[in-house]
Amino acid sequence: MAWFAREFISVPDDRKDQVVFKWPDRAIRHLSRVVVDADETALFVRSGAVIATLGPGRHRIDAEALPGLGAVVDTLTGGNYYRAELYFVASREFTGIPFGGRLTDITDPVSHQVVSLRAYGEFALTVRDAARLIVSLVGTADLADARRIREWSAALLLKSLKVAVARGIAGGEWSVLGVSAQLPVIETAVVADANRMLFDYGLRIARLGDLDITLVPEDSHRLKQLAKDRTYIDLVGDFQRYAAGELALGAGAGMAAGSPGADARLATGLGFAALQQFSPAPPPWHETTPVPVQHDQVCGACGAHAAPHARFCAECGAGLGARVCAQCGAGVAARARFCAACGHPTNEDAPTG
Repeated sequence: MAWFAREFISVPDDRKDQVVFKWPDRAIRHLSRVVVDADETALFVRSGAVIATLGPGRHRIDAEALPGLGAVVDTLTGGNYYRAELYFVASREFTGIPFGGRLTDITDPVSHQVVSLRAYGEFALTVRDAARLIVSLVGTADLADARRIREWSAALLLKSLKVAVARGIAGGEWSVLGVSAQLPVIETAVVADANRMLFDYGLRIARLGDLDITLVPEDSHRLKQLAKDRTYIDLVGDFQRYAAGELALGAGAGMAAGSPGADARLATGLGFAALQQFSPAPPPWHETTPVPVQHDQVCGACGAHAAPHARFCAECGAGLGARVCAQCGAGVAARARFCAACGHPTNEDAPTG
């Protein structure tokens, strides 16, 4: 039964989602059949070197058909077994692999605040060169662990993302609050940088998906509050008046939170009273100095009107100011009974000087 159990070697159905599957037995029976699916490559490895490669199909394990296997014949078994590691490497694209975590602490060039960024997303991974992948990772990574290659690729991708984001923000190209608008540019740069690191390992990141770069919640609240403060200060003109307004609103809201009904209105009133203490009072309207009204002169000879400072009448040439109203000082016509400027009786007119 053991012979039949090992006659066919293939990737179990429950391991088809692995990038690399390592056959658990290093002793491979002569004339066994290796079944390689259409999206797989099988590799025999000995001492860190690939000695034979099998493409899709059914293959009989025979040193004559696979000359490289002749070097790993187990002589102790009479040539019935080969001593080698057998790996199956999937060539299809693996999508929806999650990655993410904390990026870095960085100074926002706009607000000059030190904040922490984090990123989350998914990526698609594919094998570019199966032999290079196996040779590069044998001895350095546990390829029997199904999660190892995905987690290792995700770590490299996150490292590339840290470098790209830190470079863009520190260089003044992006602001922290506006970094989400740069996601297409970031994705292109990160994929290119990560693939340069993965090239020597025979891996390639095809694309990113659902990438999101955010601030930690406390930093996000702090920057939004700072942006609001700056906008309000620009509106009111100075920090003192803005601080007074914040004091008023804070006092009103705080007191109203614990005092419903009339107490809430009282708290709001107290808050605005605090605002008025810091606000400059407008000038009182009733303290303005009235501007004296200068009336036209009236010629005492002909009754014509003349400018306030004229010395002679422009109509008849007579000297002005023959009669002056005792009430308002305007010139009065010779035969007038009342002042034309204020209506005061002319019998009390002051004589001209």
